Amino acid sequence: MNILIVEDENKIAESVAIGLREYGIQVTHIADGNMVIDHVQNHRYDFYILDIMLPGLDGLQILKNLRTSGDNTPVILLTARNHLDDRIQGLQLGADDYLAKPFFVEELYARIQAILRRSQGEREQTLAVGKFKLDRINRQAYFGNNTVELSSREFNLLEYLMRSPGKIFTRVQILEHVWGYDFDPSTNIVDVCIKRIRGKMAEIDDQSHLSAIESIRGIGYRFREPDRK
Repeated sequence: MNILIVEDENKIAESVAIGLREYGIQVTHIADGNMVIDHVQNHRYDFYILDIMLPGLDGLQILKNLRTSGDNTPVILLTARNHLDDRIQGLQLGADDYLAKPFFVEELYARIQAILRRSQGEREQTLAVGKFKLDRINRQAYFGNNTVELSSREFNLLEYLMRSPGKIFTRVQILEHVWGYDFDPSTNIVDVCIKRIRGKMAEIDDQSHLSAIESIRGIGYRFREPDRK
């Protein structure tokens, strides 16, 4: 697991980093809130630990920016202020938990594990990439707050691509997984199904079909990773 700690008190950050590394966790530390947004655009983490009181952007501003950009990485907020308004605002902005200083690293680690267990359960039911979400239990697709009506085959194809955003799948791979067919060079069934999905997306957002499912000439398709800039 790779965790980003944003904390301007170096002694606290160092203590947390040492404690978490004993659990086998990789830890990166940033002390200035203004550095965080650019940093996470180029680095991926499994978890964020954000102090609220920071130089530059504070923890709540960083959290708001992350959630607005579609970054749903779990977040625990740290603060010396144990005020109710801070907790409420943090949770409303999308924080997963809130821990007041001083605290034991063991408690922080326990909370991280609890959040990851909950999020794993949600991931088993839902698959989300950017603004697109699939409810695997109810077999329903969403773009933002809008429902996308898909056939069973269309749903399976979209799920297959969304499981590995950024990965290119050949038509052979898609046929074998979604239809269970051996590849027939003369068939265009994958292209037709992709076209239908794009058309349904375009009814909601006329740019979504272009930015989501990308054609790779001569190879196949991929579901584009969300732009985090």
